[in-house]
Amino acid sequence: MPLTKLHPSLAAASTLTPKHSLNANRVVALTPSASHRSGGLRVSAASVAAAQPTPASPAAGAAAALSRVDVLSEALPFIQRFKGKTVVVKYGGAAMKSPELQASVIRDLVLLSCVGLRPILVHGGGPEINSWLARVGVEPQFRNGLRVTDAVTMEVVEMVLVGKVNKQLVSLISLAGATAVGLCGKDARLLTARPSPDAASLGFVGEVTRVDPAVLHPIIASGHIPVIATVAADEAGQAYNINADTAAGEIAAAVGAEKLLLLTDVSGILADRDDPGSLVREVDVAGVRRMVAEEKVGGGMIPKVECCIRAIAQGVRTASIIDGRVPHSLLLEILTDEGTGTMITG
Repeated sequence: MPLTKLHPSLAAASTLTPKHSLNANRVVALTPSASHRSGGLRVSAASVAAAQPTPASPAAGAAAALSRVDVLSEALPFIQRFKGKTVVVKYGGAAMKSPELQASVIRDLVLLSCVGLRPILVHGGGPEINSWLARVGVEPQFRNGLRVTDAVTMEVVEMVLVGKVNKQLVSLISLAGATAVGLCGKDARLLTARPSPDAASLGFVGEVTRVDPAVLHPIIASGHIPVIATVAADEAGQAYNINADTAAGEIAAAVGAEKLLLLTDVSGILADRDDPGSLVREVDVAGVRRMVAEEKVGGGMIPKVECCIRAIAQGVRTASIIDGRVPHSLLLEILTDEGTGTMITG
């Protein structure tokens, strides 16, 4: 995508700091190194507090502006690395509940589009679905982390995901300065579904049997951001609720994405599930399979890991499970070496 003028949301990049620190007195410095995490680049943090004048002085404004420009300049190797590459982002969880985090995710997505990446946003909408189910007097039910979807629930799911959440996200992207096209799995047969093996207990919960990305190619080539709600139909036209992680992984594989990013409500994969400080920053497929076998990975993390493994097996370069509760987690994962979660590689 030609870039003649950066969108004002690029100023948000000035808040980036390594990992989860958001210290206003620190800026990101991206310097060459032998690190594998992001293509031979390393992130360091340099304190600029001592060098900065008092906030009230004219020089303070100049220093702050220079810091912002430095961040953008130092991000250049990462931007060059991913320019023209497709990245698929699964959006949901806490990042969808909080207006502040939602705005942060949208700005990050627009920024990535502005600097030449080709993002695809795949979304769920659990909290919103629950709210509307309550309005019609239906109690949400879950089994093994999956929503039990009877006929009434399926109708609400489709109404909320496709008609409300999807169009709201398209609107927010437009307000942030980019253009988006809202779709669901039914459109142009993007996703074809079949009943889940547990259909007897889960109802209209489906699996993806086929992805036809033909409709996505002209949208992406025109510089628009596809926004995809995970409702799909089977060969007979019956609608199914598709797990958003699964759908994102299958779409990433079908379009030959460089990266798959799953925004979650946890920091990533932990070496010790009882120790929040034991984040695994990078692991290959063999290593993460071993962690599952050793029961170091369990619960709701297993489907996410399996989704990542399947995507990588089908040609996606890397898959990351990142903490959507961290502001600018997308930029931290793509434009810094340390990232903000766990990256799974082939």
